[in-house]
Amino acid sequence: MAKVKSVYACTACGYETPRWVGRCPGCGAWNTLEESISAVQEKAPAKLASNQRPGTGAVPLLLKDIPEDTALRTPTGISELDRVLGGGIVEGGLMLIGGDPGIGKSTLLLQVCANLAEAGKRILYISGEESARQIKLRARRLEIETPGLYVLAENALDAVETRLREIQPDVAVVDSIQTMYRPEMASAPGSVSQIRESTSLLMRICKETGTAMFVVGHVTKDGAIAGPRMLEHMVDVVLYFEGDRQQDYRLLRAVKNRFGSVNELGVFRMTGKGMQVVPNPSEELLSHRAKGASGSTVFCGMEGSRPLLCDVQALASQSYLNSPRRTVNGADPGRIAMLLAVLEKRAGQRSYNQDVYINVAGGLELSEPAADLALCVAVASSLKDQAVGAETAVMGEVGLAGEIRTVPQCERRVAECARLGFTTLVVPRENARRLQKVPEGVRILGVDTVMQALSVLF
Repeated sequence: MAKVKSVYACTACGYETPRWVGRCPGCGAWNTLEESISAVQEKAPAKLASNQRPGTGAVPLLLKDIPEDTALRTPTGISELDRVLGGGIVEGGLMLIGGDPGIGKSTLLLQVCANLAEAGKRILYISGEESARQIKLRARRLEIETPGLYVLAENALDAVETRLREIQPDVAVVDSIQTMYRPEMASAPGSVSQIRESTSLLMRICKETGTAMFVVGHVTKDGAIAGPRMLEHMVDVVLYFEGDRQQDYRLLRAVKNRFGSVNELGVFRMTGKGMQVVPNPSEELLSHRAKGASGSTVFCGMEGSRPLLCDVQALASQSYLNSPRRTVNGADPGRIAMLLAVLEKRAGQRSYNQDVYINVAGGLELSEPAADLALCVAVASSLKDQAVGAETAVMGEVGLAGEIRTVPQCERRVAECARLGFTTLVVPRENARRLQKVPEGVRILGVDTVMQALSVLF
Protein backbone atom coordinates (compact mmCIF):
# COMPACT_ATOMS: atom_id res chain seq x y z
CA MET A 1 0.00 0.00 0.00
CA ALA A 2 1.29 3.47 -0.87
CA LYS A 3 1.66 6.22 1.64
CA VAL A 4 1.41 9.92 0.83
CA LYS A 5 4.53 12.07 1.09
CA SER A 6 4.78 15.85 0.76
CA VAL A 7 7.75 17.20 -1.20
CA TYR A 8 8.70 20.80 -2.01
CA ALA A 9 10.22 21.25 -5.48
CA CYS A 10 11.82 24.34 -7.03
CA THR A 11 10.05 25.56 -10.17
CA ALA A 12 13.32 26.99 -11.52
CA CYS A 13 15.77 24.09 -11.18
CA GLY A 14 13.74 21.11 -9.92
CA TYR A 15 15.56 20.81 -6.57
CA GLU A 16 13.49 18.83 -4.06
CA THR A 17 13.44 19.15 -0.28
CA PRO A 18 11.12 17.62 2.36
CA ARG A 19 10.40 21.04 3.93
CA TRP A 20 9.71 24.52 2.64
CA VAL A 21 12.49 27.12 2.65
CA GLY A 22 12.43 30.66 1.35
CA ARG A 23 15.50 30.32 -0.85
CA CYS A 24 16.17 27.30 -3.06
CA PRO A 25 19.40 25.53 -1.95
CA GLY A 26 19.97 24.39 -5.55
CA CYS A 27 19.84 27.58 -7.61
CA GLY A 28 19.46 30.32 -4.99
CA ALA A 29 16.11 31.63 -6.31
CA TRP A 30 13.65 33.06 -3.79
CA ASN A 31 10.06 31.84 -3.25
CA THR A 32 10.18 29.19 -5.99
CA LEU A 33 9.43 26.08 -3.89
CA GLU A 34 6.00 24.54 -4.49
CA GLU A 35 4.46 21.67 -2.59
CA SER A 36 3.67 18.45 -4.43
CA ILE A 37 2.24 15.19 -3.16
CA SER A 38 3.88 11.94 -4.19
CA ALA A 39 3.02 8.37 -3.40
CA VAL A 40 5.73 6.17 -1.95
CA GLN A 41 5.48 2.37 -2.09
CA GLU A 42 5.88 0.48 1.20
CA LYS A 43 7.90 -2.31 -0.41
CA ALA A 44 10.02 -0.13 -2.63
CA PRO A 45 12.94 -2.47 -3.54
CA ALA A 46 10.84 -5.31 -4.98
CA LYS A 47 8.07 -3.28 -6.63
CA LEU A 48 10.09 -0.43 -8.08
CA ALA A 49 12.58 -2.84 -9.62
CA SER A 50 9.82 -4.52 -11.60
CA ASN A 51 8.28 -1.22 -12.67
CA GLN A 52 11.49 0.40 -13.89
CA ARG A 53 12.21 0.24 -17.61
CA PRO A 54 15.22 -1.76 -18.75
CA GLY A 55 18.16 0.04 -20.32
CA THR A 56 18.93 0.02 -24.03
CA GLY A 57 21.65 -2.61 -23.72
CA ALA A 58 24.02 -0.51 -25.81
CA VAL A 59 27.75 -1.28 -25.80
CA PRO A 60 30.47 1.40 -25.82
CA LEU A 61 31.93 2.26 -29.23
CA LEU A 62 35.15 3.92 -30.23
CA LEU A 63 34.55 7.44 -31.50
CA LYS A 64 36.24 6.65 -34.81
CA ASP A 65 33.95 3.63 -35.36
CA ILE A 66 30.67 5.53 -34.96
CA PRO A 67 29.03 6.01 -38.41
CA GLU A 68 28.73 9.63 -39.53
CA ASP A 69 25.17 9.47 -40.84
CA THR A 70 23.74 12.92 -41.46
CA ALA A 71 20.45 13.51 -39.65
CA LEU A 72 17.50 13.38 -42.02
CA ARG A 73 15.52 16.60 -42.09
CA THR A 74 11.90 16.96 -43.15
CA PRO A 75 10.80 20.40 -44.39
CA THR A 76 7.72 21.71 -42.61
CA GLY A 77 6.38 23.61 -45.61
CA ILE A 78 6.87 26.91 -43.71
CA SER A 79 10.14 28.52 -44.79
CA GLU A 80 10.59 30.73 -41.71
CA LEU A 81 10.15 27.80 -39.32
CA ASP A 82 12.61 25.72 -41.37
CA ARG A 83 15.12 28.58 -41.13
CA VAL A 84 14.88 28.68 -37.33
CA LEU A 85 15.07 24.88 -37.01
CA GLY A 86 18.18 24.75 -39.20
CA GLY A 87 16.59 23.27 -42.33
CA GLY A 88 13.65 21.24 -41.10
CA ILE A 89 12.53 18.65 -38.54
CA VAL A 90 15.12 16.06 -37.48
CA GLU A 91 13.94 12.49 -37.02
CA GLY A 92 13.53 11.66 -33.32
CA GLY A 93 13.93 15.29 -32.23
CA LEU A 94 12.04 16.68 -29.25
CA MET A 95 11.21 20.37 -29.75
CA LEU A 96 9.75 22.70 -27.11
CA ILE A 97 7.91 25.85 -28.20
CA GLY A 98 6.78 28.51 -25.73
CA GLY A 99 5.07 31.88 -25.88
CA ASP A 100 2.40 34.07 -24.36
CA PRO A 101 -1.24 32.91 -24.47
CA GLY A 102 -2.87 33.73 -27.79
CA ILE A 103 0.44 34.39 -29.58
CA GLY A 104 -0.25 31.67 -32.17
CA LYS A 105 1.60 28.53 -31.04
CA SER A 106 -1.27 26.08 -31.62
CA THR A 107 -2.19 27.76 -34.90
CA LEU A 108 1.32 27.47 -36.30
CA LEU A 109 1.70 23.83 -35.22
CA LEU A 110 -1.66 22.88 -36.74
CA GLN A 111 -0.53 24.43 -40.03
CA VAL A 112 2.74 22.46 -39.81
CA CYS A 113 0.77 19.24 -39.22
CA ALA A 114 -1.41 19.94 -42.24
CA ASN A 115 1.59 20.57 -44.49
CA LEU A 116 3.35 17.41 -43.36
CA ALA A 117 0.19 15.32 -43.74
CA GLU A 118 -0.26 16.58 -47.29
CA ALA A 119 3.34 15.49 -47.97
CA GLY A 120 2.39 11.92 -47.03
CA LYS A 121 3.59 11.90 -43.40
CA ARG A 122 1.63 10.30 -40.58
CA ILE A 123 0.78 13.02 -38.04
CA LEU A 124 -0.78 12.87 -34.57
CA TYR A 125 -1.98 16.05 -32.85
CA ILE A 126 -2.45 15.48 -29.10
CA SER A 127 -4.34 18.13 -27.15
CA GLY A 128 -4.85 18.20 -23.41
CA GLU A 129 -6.52 21.62 -23.47
CA GLU A 130 -9.09 21.38 -26.26
CA SER A 131 -11.59 18.81 -27.43
CA ALA A 132 -11.44 17.24 -30.87
CA ARG A 133 -14.36 19.41 -31.98
CA GLN A 134 -12.56 22.60 -30.97
CA ILE A 135 -9.53 21.54 -33.01
CA LYS A 136 -11.85 20.80 -35.91
CA LEU A 137 -13.27 24.33 -35.70
CA ARG A 138 -9.77 25.85 -35.81
CA ALA A 139 -8.85 23.63 -38.75
CA ARG A 140 -11.94 24.79 -40.61
CA ARG A 141 -11.03 28.43 -39.97
CA LEU A 142 -7.55 27.73 -41.33
CA GLU A 143 -9.10 25.88 -44.32
CA ILE A 144 -7.36 22.62 -43.39
CA GLU A 145 -9.05 19.52 -44.82
CA THR A 146 -6.13 17.08 -44.73
CA PRO A 147 -7.35 13.44 -44.42
CA GLY A 148 -4.10 12.02 -42.98
CA LEU A 149 -4.08 14.07 -39.76
CA TYR A 150 -4.97 12.23 -36.54
CA VAL A 151 -6.33 14.16 -33.53
CA LEU A 152 -6.31 12.86 -29.96
CA ALA A 153 -7.86 14.73 -27.02
CA GLU A 154 -6.14 13.14 -24.02
CA ASN A 155 -3.96 14.23 -21.10
CA ALA A 156 -3.11 10.91 -19.40
CA LEU A 157 0.42 9.97 -20.45
CA ASP A 158 -0.22 6.23 -20.25
CA ALA A 159 -3.00 6.50 -22.83
CA VAL A 160 -0.92 8.90 -24.94
CA GLU A 161 2.02 6.48 -24.95
CA THR A 162 -0.25 3.64 -26.05
CA ARG A 163 -1.63 5.65 -28.99
CA LEU A 164 1.83 6.85 -30.01
CA ARG A 165 3.14 3.29 -30.16
CA GLU A 166 0.04 2.10 -32.02
CA ILE A 167 -0.03 4.79 -34.71
CA GLN A 168 3.77 5.25 -34.96
CA PRO A 169 3.48 8.82 -36.35
CA ASP A 170 6.34 10.53 -38.14
CA VAL A 171 5.59 13.78 -36.29
CA ALA A 172 3.51 14.36 -33.16
CA VAL A 173 2.38 17.49 -31.32
CA VAL A 174 1.66 17.64 -27.57
CA ASP A 175 -0.35 20.71 -26.57
CA SER A 176 0.60 21.33 -23.82
CA ILE A 177 3.10 19.66 -21.49
CA GLN A 178 1.59 21.40 -18.43
CA THR A 179 -1.73 19.56 -18.95
CA MET A 180 -0.19 16.08 -19.19
CA TYR A 181 0.06 13.84 -16.15
CA ARG A 182 1.08 10.31 -15.19
CA PRO A 183 -1.75 8.59 -13.26
CA GLU A 184 0.60 6.66 -10.97
CA MET A 185 1.88 9.94 -9.51
CA ALA A 186 -0.22 11.66 -6.85
CA SER A 187 0.87 15.22 -7.72
CA ALA A 188 -1.37 17.49 -9.80
CA PRO A 189 -0.83 18.18 -13.53
CA GLY A 190 1.57 21.07 -14.07
CA SER A 191 3.64 20.37 -10.97
CA VAL A 192 7.40 20.05 -11.18
CA SER A 193 7.43 16.29 -10.77
CA GLN A 194 4.67 15.75 -13.36
CA ILE A 195 6.34 17.97 -15.96
CA ARG A 196 9.70 16.30 -15.41
CA GLU A 197 8.37 12.75 -15.64
CA SER A 198 6.08 13.52 -18.59
CA THR A 199 8.91 15.10 -20.57
CA SER A 200 11.19 12.17 -19.74
CA LEU A 201 8.61 9.71 -21.07
CA LEU A 202 8.05 11.70 -24.28
CA MET A 203 11.81 11.98 -24.83
CA ARG A 204 12.18 8.20 -24.45
CA ILE A 205 9.42 7.61 -27.00
CA CYS A 206 11.09 9.99 -29.49
CA LYS A 207 14.46 8.26 -29.24
CA GLU A 208 13.03 4.73 -29.35
CA THR A 209 10.55 5.17 -32.21
CA GLY A 210 12.16 7.98 -34.24
CA THR A 211 9.04 10.14 -33.94
CA ALA A 212 9.77 13.88 -34.06
CA MET A 213 7.69 15.72 -31.49
CA PHE A 214 6.66 19.32 -30.85
CA VAL A 215 5.80 20.08 -27.21
CA VAL A 216 3.97 23.30 -26.32
CA GLY A 217 4.96 24.93 -23.03
CA HIS A 218 3.15 27.62 -21.07
CA VAL A 219 5.14 30.65 -19.94
CA THR A 220 5.24 32.54 -16.66
CA LYS A 221 4.58 36.26 -16.24
CA ASP A 222 8.34 36.82 -16.71
CA GLY A 223 8.22 35.17 -20.14
CA ALA A 224 10.12 31.98 -19.20
CA ILE A 225 8.66 28.53 -19.84
CA ALA A 226 6.75 27.38 -16.77
CA GLY A 227 8.13 24.39 -14.89
CA PRO A 228 11.61 23.27 -13.90
CA ARG A 229 14.60 24.58 -15.80
CA MET A 230 15.45 20.95 -16.39
CA LEU A 231 12.70 20.90 -19.01
CA GLU A 232 14.75 23.02 -21.40
CA HIS A 233 17.85 20.90 -20.77
CA MET A 234 16.06 17.66 -21.68
CA VAL A 235 14.70 18.69 -25.07
CA ASP A 236 16.70 19.10 -28.28
CA VAL A 237 15.27 22.43 -29.45
CA VAL A 238 13.73 25.34 -27.52
CA LEU A 239 11.74 27.90 -29.53
CA TYR A 240 10.17 31.12 -28.25
CA PHE A 241 7.32 33.00 -29.89
CA GLU A 242 7.60 36.76 -29.34
CA GLY A 243 5.38 39.67 -30.25
CA ASP A 244 2.51 41.80 -29.07
CA ARG A 245 -0.95 40.31 -29.52
CA GLN A 246 -2.14 43.79 -30.48
CA GLN A 247 0.19 43.73 -33.51
CA ASP A 248 0.27 41.47 -36.54
CA TYR A 249 3.95 40.51 -36.45
CA ARG A 250 5.24 37.45 -34.62
CA LEU A 251 8.93 36.61 -34.12
CA LEU A 252 10.16 33.05 -33.65
CA ARG A 253 13.60 32.54 -32.08
CA ALA A 254 15.61 29.47 -31.12
CA VAL A 255 17.35 29.75 -27.75
CA LYS A 256 18.62 26.17 -27.96
CA ASN A 257 19.15 23.99 -31.01
CA ARG A 258 21.22 20.81 -31.05
CA PHE A 259 20.76 20.51 -34.80
CA GLY A 260 21.50 24.07 -35.99
CA SER A 261 22.17 27.70 -35.16
CA VAL A 262 20.46 29.57 -32.32
CA ASN A 263 20.85 32.97 -33.98
CA GLU A 264 18.18 32.64 -36.67
CA LEU A 265 14.93 34.60 -36.59
CA GLY A 266 11.60 33.77 -38.21
CA VAL A 267 9.08 36.53 -38.97
CA PHE A 268 5.35 35.82 -39.34
CA ARG A 269 2.18 37.82 -39.71
CA MET A 270 -0.95 36.71 -37.83
CA THR A 271 -4.02 36.74 -40.06
CA GLY A 272 -7.52 35.34 -39.94
CA LYS A 273 -6.32 32.30 -41.89
CA GLY A 274 -3.34 31.54 -39.67
CA MET A 275 0.33 32.41 -39.67
CA GLN A 276 1.70 33.83 -42.92
CA VAL A 277 5.39 34.01 -43.71
CA VAL A 278 6.93 37.48 -44.14
CA PRO A 279 9.47 36.84 -46.93
CA ASN A 280 11.07 40.30 -46.80
CA PRO A 281 10.85 41.62 -43.23
CA SER A 282 13.17 44.60 -43.89
CA GLU A 283 10.68 46.14 -46.33
CA GLU A 284 7.81 45.43 -43.94
CA LEU A 285 9.56 47.06 -40.97
CA LEU A 286 10.47 50.18 -42.97
CA SER A 287 7.16 50.51 -44.84
CA HIS A 288 5.66 52.95 -42.31
CA ARG A 289 8.82 54.94 -41.65
CA ALA A 290 8.38 58.69 -41.39
CA LYS A 291 10.91 60.05 -43.87
CA GLY A 292 12.23 63.54 -43.21
CA ALA A 293 11.43 63.46 -39.50
CA SER A 294 14.09 64.14 -36.89
CA GLY A 295 15.04 61.38 -34.49
CA SER A 296 14.70 58.53 -37.02
CA THR A 297 17.66 56.44 -38.17
CA VAL A 298 17.87 53.22 -40.19
CA PHE A 299 20.07 50.44 -38.82
CA CYS A 300 20.96 47.11 -40.45
CA GLY A 301 21.27 44.35 -37.86
CA MET A 302 22.09 40.66 -38.23
CA GLU A 303 19.72 37.96 -37.00
CA GLY A 304 21.79 34.85 -37.57
CA SER A 305 22.53 34.75 -41.29
CA ARG A 306 19.80 37.28 -42.15
CA PRO A 307 20.46 41.03 -42.43
CA LEU A 308 17.47 42.94 -41.12
CA LEU A 309 16.85 46.68 -41.48
CA CYS A 310 14.87 48.47 -38.79
CA ASP A 311 13.86 51.99 -37.85
CA VAL A 312 15.54 53.29 -34.66
CA GLN A 313 13.58 56.22 -33.20
CA ALA A 314 14.47 58.73 -30.50
CA LEU A 315 12.64 61.70 -29.03
CA ALA A 316 14.30 64.29 -26.77
CA SER A 317 12.13 66.98 -25.18
CA GLN A 318 12.64 69.60 -22.48
CA SER A 319 12.23 68.07 -19.02
CA TYR A 320 10.63 69.85 -16.09
CA LEU A 321 11.46 67.10 -13.60
CA ASN A 322 14.38 66.88 -11.20
CA SER A 323 15.33 63.53 -12.78
CA PRO A 324 14.61 63.49 -16.54
CA ARG A 325 12.84 60.41 -17.88
CA ARG A 326 14.66 57.68 -19.79
CA THR A 327 12.14 55.38 -21.47
CA VAL A 328 13.51 52.60 -23.68
CA ASN A 329 11.61 50.09 -25.82
CA GLY A 330 13.59 47.52 -27.80
CA ALA A 331 17.09 48.13 -26.38
CA ASP A 332 19.03 47.74 -23.14
CA PRO A 333 18.33 50.73 -20.81
CA GLY A 334 21.80 50.42 -19.28
CA ARG A 335 23.38 50.61 -22.72
CA ILE A 336 21.30 53.68 -23.55
CA ALA A 337 22.46 55.43 -20.36
CA MET A 338 26.07 54.74 -21.35
CA LEU A 339 25.56 56.07 -24.89
CA LEU A 340 23.92 59.26 -23.58
CA ALA A 341 26.94 59.82 -21.35
CA VAL A 342 29.29 59.30 -24.32
CA LEU A 343 27.26 61.76 -26.40
CA GLU A 344 27.46 64.40 -23.70
CA LYS A 345 31.13 63.92 -22.85
CA ARG A 346 32.64 63.20 -26.29
CA ALA A 347 30.26 64.92 -28.72
CA GLY A 348 28.88 67.86 -26.71
CA GLN A 349 25.24 66.75 -27.02
CA ARG A 350 23.64 67.87 -23.74
CA SER A 351 20.79 65.64 -22.56
CA TYR A 352 20.93 66.16 -18.79
CA ASN A 353 17.82 68.38 -18.94
CA GLN A 354 15.98 66.35 -21.60
CA ASP A 355 13.45 63.53 -21.38
CA VAL A 356 14.75 60.89 -23.79
CA TYR A 357 12.52 58.21 -25.32
CA ILE A 358 13.92 55.36 -27.43
CA ASN A 359 11.86 53.01 -29.58
CA VAL A 360 12.74 50.28 -32.09
CA ALA A 361 9.84 50.06 -34.53
CA GLY A 362 8.26 46.69 -35.26
CA GLY A 363 8.80 45.16 -31.81
CA LEU A 364 12.42 44.13 -32.44
CA GLU A 365 15.01 43.82 -29.69
CA LEU A 366 18.44 45.29 -30.48
CA SER A 367 21.01 43.28 -28.56
CA GLU A 368 24.14 43.60 -30.71
CA PRO A 369 26.62 46.45 -30.05
CA ALA A 370 26.58 47.35 -33.76
CA ALA A 371 23.40 49.37 -33.08
CA ASP A 372 25.22 51.85 -30.81
CA LEU A 373 26.00 54.42 -33.49
CA ALA A 374 22.46 54.34 -34.88
CA LEU A 375 21.07 55.00 -31.39
CA CYS A 376 23.49 57.90 -30.87
CA VAL A 377 22.62 59.43 -34.24
CA ALA A 378 18.88 59.13 -33.55
CA VAL A 379 19.24 60.94 -30.19
CA ALA A 380 21.47 63.65 -31.70
CA SER A 381 19.03 64.10 -34.57
CA SER A 382 16.20 64.75 -32.11
CA LEU A 383 18.33 67.09 -29.98
CA LYS A 384 19.34 69.10 -33.05
CA ASP A 385 15.86 68.76 -34.61
CA GLN A 386 17.55 67.86 -37.91
CA ALA A 387 16.54 64.83 -39.95
CA VAL A 388 18.97 62.20 -41.19
CA GLY A 389 18.86 61.61 -44.94
CA ALA A 390 16.02 59.30 -46.02
CA GLU A 391 18.47 57.11 -47.96
CA THR A 392 21.08 56.89 -45.19
CA ALA A 393 21.80 53.88 -42.95
CA VAL A 394 24.11 53.86 -39.92
CA MET A 395 25.95 51.07 -38.09
CA GLY A 396 28.87 50.80 -35.67
CA GLU A 397 29.83 50.01 -32.08
CA VAL A 398 30.60 52.95 -29.78
CA GLY A 399 33.27 52.79 -27.07
CA LEU A 400 33.54 54.91 -23.93
CA ALA A 401 36.20 57.09 -25.54
CA GLY A 402 33.78 57.90 -28.36
CA GLU A 403 35.60 55.69 -30.87
CA ILE A 404 33.71 53.67 -33.49
CA ARG A 405 34.59 49.98 -33.48
CA THR A 406 34.15 47.48 -36.31
CA VAL A 407 31.00 45.41 -36.83
CA PRO A 408 30.87 41.80 -38.08
CA GLN A 409 29.51 40.76 -41.50
CA CYS A 410 29.64 44.31 -42.82
CA GLU A 411 29.55 43.24 -46.48
CA ARG A 412 26.22 41.46 -46.03
CA ARG A 413 24.78 44.50 -44.27
CA VAL A 414 25.96 46.79 -47.06
CA ALA A 415 24.48 44.52 -49.72
CA GLU A 416 21.09 44.45 -47.97
CA CYS A 417 21.04 48.25 -47.61
CA ALA A 418 21.91 48.64 -51.30
CA ARG A 419 19.16 46.20 -52.29
CA LEU A 420 16.56 48.34 -50.49
CA GLY A 421 17.75 51.56 -52.12
CA PHE A 422 19.97 53.16 -49.47
CA THR A 423 22.74 55.13 -51.14
CA THR A 424 24.70 56.52 -48.15
CA LEU A 425 26.08 54.22 -45.48
CA VAL A 426 27.95 55.40 -42.39
CA VAL A 427 30.18 52.58 -41.15
CA PRO A 428 33.37 52.24 -39.05
CA ARG A 429 36.43 53.31 -41.02
CA GLU A 430 38.11 49.93 -40.61
CA ASN A 431 35.07 48.19 -42.10
CA ALA A 432 35.05 50.66 -44.99
CA ARG A 433 38.70 49.89 -45.67
CA ARG A 434 38.13 46.12 -45.67
CA LEU A 435 35.17 46.15 -48.06
CA GLN A 436 36.15 44.20 -51.15
CA LYS A 437 33.18 45.24 -53.28
CA VAL A 438 30.99 48.32 -52.97
CA PRO A 439 27.60 48.13 -54.72
CA GLU A 440 27.11 50.53 -57.60
CA GLY A 441 25.58 53.85 -56.61
CA VAL A 442 26.36 53.42 -52.90
CA ARG A 443 28.57 55.89 -51.03
CA ILE A 444 30.46 54.50 -48.03
CA LEU A 445 31.43 57.00 -45.29
CA GLY A 446 34.01 55.62 -42.87
CA VAL A 447 34.16 57.33 -39.46
CA ASP A 448 36.47 56.96 -36.45
CA THR A 449 34.55 58.79 -33.70
CA VAL A 450 31.01 59.74 -32.75
CA MET A 451 31.87 63.42 -33.23
CA GLN A 452 33.04 62.73 -36.76
CA ALA A 453 29.88 60.75 -37.57
CA LEU A 454 27.66 63.60 -36.39
CA SER A 455 29.65 66.18 -38.36
CA VAL A 456 29.31 64.07 -41.51
CA LEU A 457 25.57 63.55 -41.12
CA PHE A 458 24.60 67.05 -39.94
